[in-house]
Amino acid sequence: MNVSDQTSSEWPWSEGGINFHTRKWVRPEDLNANGTLFGGSLLRWIDEEAAIYAIIQLGNYRVVTKLISEINFESSALQGDLIEMGLTATHFGRTSLTMRAVVRNMITRKRILSIERLVFVSVDEEGQPIPHGYSAITYDRDRMPREHPKTDSVRLP
Repeated sequence: MNVSDQTSSEWPWSEGGINFHTRKWVRPEDLNANGTLFGGSLLRWIDEEAAIYAIIQLGNYRVVTKLISEINFESSALQGDLIEMGLTATHFGRTSLTMRAVVRNMITRKRILSIERLVFVSVDEEGQPIPHGYSAITYDRDRMPREHPKTDSVRLP
């Protein structure tokens, strides 16, 4: 079936306003003893992708995970499956960004999990929360940090 043949009810590409997507291929090292995707691997991927999204939205390389709310596992994935992780910002705090995550199996077209709240905090060199000054999602890379946190060397124009 072609993508153009699909209806939104069959495969909700932008479900819940998801605006940041990444994909992973389930490999043998990602499996649990049952032969399905290990939840820990999936959570590691989500945390990493959420951190990247927070860096872009908050304009700071130094972001830390503050909270991950209840995780609702609905289905799984097998070796060779392709999964898609989607994130969207839902709230900007003074020093934080809250987002929602949805993960789907691109092969079975089933939702694997959803997480209603992931909170990341912008921190300084000492790990203390610092205000970021943003209140809206950006779709440009205008907030991408321009200095490397270890060397303070300029990386971008």
